[in-house]
Amino acid sequence: MKIAVSGKGGVGKTSVAAGLVIFFKKQGKRVIAIDADPDANLAATLGFSVSQRPAPISELKKIILERTGEVGAFFKLNPKVDDIPDKFSAKRGDIRLIEMGTVKKGGSGCVCPESAFLKALLSHIFLNRDEVVVVDMEAGIEHLGRGTAQSVEKFLIVVEPNNTSLDTAKKINSLAEGLGIKDISAIGNKIRSDKDKDFIAKNLNDIKIQGYIGLDEALLNSRGILPEDSEFIKNLVEVFNGKTNG
Repeated sequence: MKIAVSGKGGVGKTSVAAGLVIFFKKQGKRVIAIDADPDANLAATLGFSVSQRPAPISELKKIILERTGEVGAFFKLNPKVDDIPDKFSAKRGDIRLIEMGTVKKGGSGCVCPESAFLKALLSHIFLNRDEVVVVDMEAGIEHLGRGTAQSVEKFLIVVEPNNTSLDTAKKINSLAEGLGIKDISAIGNKIRSDKDKDFIAKNLNDIKIQGYIGLDEALLNSRGILPEDSEFIKNLVEVFNGKTNG
């Protein structure tokens, strides 16, 4: 199973990604959790300490230079990356965590080799690894190439009941459709009432709604770590499996 989770910052996207990682781990699956969001909160949400966090892949400057063979404006678009997931990830039980890091835009120097390396890495993981893969994307799909996108089995856009979140969801949906991703759906999060559900359904009528998750006050007080026995994960799993819409 290859899953990408996206959405506007603050909607609970990382909690959804972490919840799915925990769910599949409890099912006895080996999971690769990939943080492709520049804010990089997935490690903390999964309970990894600061000392346990892996080095961001984008900061492996020497390796990226060696593998892409950058000479001026020329570099390899398909560098060797098959050893990267095992060498530069943090592992805890059946969860392997990878942080993609940030590719700085603008300023001096060419950032294209870093982008090519990250895209090649994600493509390798999606196409050649047999673990369950859950990617916490930014509010976009920067690291997904067309070949990688075709391997995405589930693309989830997390939304909350406000116009900014839904506008972002529509843009993400358009980008995902443009890459040929087939299974795209939205999850409504932080739902307080049926009015919130109606608001999302009315204003997001071009995107399939997978279901809704109520506002979890306990989650707000969890200091960023997602408890494995939380009500949030229970509700998320029901939504993910299509067993509830509430």
